[in-house]
Amino acid sequence: MSESRRILLDGYPTSVERHGDELVAGDGRVTAIADAIHLPPTEPSKIIAVHLNYTSRSDEFLTKLPPAPTYFHKPITALNSHNAAVVRPRGCKWLNYEGEIVIVIGRTCRNVSPSAAGDYIAGYTIGNDYGLHDFRDTDAGSMLRVKGSDTLAPVGPGVVSDWDFHGKTIQTRVNGQVKQSSTTEEMEWDMNYLVADIARTITLVPGDLLFSGTPAFSRPVQPGDIVEVEVEGLGILRNHIVEGPTPIRTDVGAQPSESEEVISTALGGDWEFRGIRTPSKDLYPSRIEEE
Repeated sequence: MSESRRILLDGYPTSVERHGDELVAGDGRVTAIADAIHLPPTEPSKIIAVHLNYTSRSDEFLTKLPPAPTYFHKPITALNSHNAAVVRPRGCKWLNYEGEIVIVIGRTCRNVSPSAAGDYIAGYTIGNDYGLHDFRDTDAGSMLRVKGSDTLAPVGPGVVSDWDFHGKTIQTRVNGQVKQSSTTEEMEWDMNYLVADIARTITLVPGDLLFSGTPAFSRPVQPGDIVEVEVEGLGILRNHIVEGPTPIRTDVGAQPSESEEVISTALGGDWEFRGIRTPSKDLYPSRIEEE
């Protein structure tokens, strides 16, 4: 396996290779990992994420996985990096972590089979698919502000090639306490399937990112919290939560809300209204009615 990263080196975005505890640029300059200012490890044209993929996540919401994956889009302005701040806008309170493995596309990919999709994957990195559920009432259909607000897509620290995704552990910690813990064996659809599914109608180009889903126990975090996502063989993605300097404007648009939908999603169904309504019922009403 090899690992590449992007850092700010003497003020210039630079691709580097990891060698132990050091990062080596193409011109030979060496930076200690501990001293590096990390950038997102790729420059994607698009960021795509799957709604549900881990069985523990669907069990948590008292539903079943859909018959095929469904997706949403995170704008590239949400892209963030290792050791950077994740901003919870002032006036919002339901910002949830979601530790994930992220697929990095290496070759232009369109209309490929699952068995061939691996040839188009450059490698894998770690992501945290933060959700600002205060806007779920107005954006549940698109997830635009919920998952696409600025800073809500940190990825990194690097891209690891030749990594076998089978049987790998994934863990999310908040201030050192384990909150999510699972393995890739819990995924219904593997990395190759996800790439092939999206590429049926959407051309994927080098650098594009596909978030592959999160296990159970996504919960809210607060300003001052340190959130780490660790994936076996990929390292640790670390971020800290800060509050935005200005409140959400009140002179335009829908305002942050705290409906049953918002609370049930943020708290994973573990709340007083559990059983009345869950976000999965809105996503897959026909499957809920069949249960």
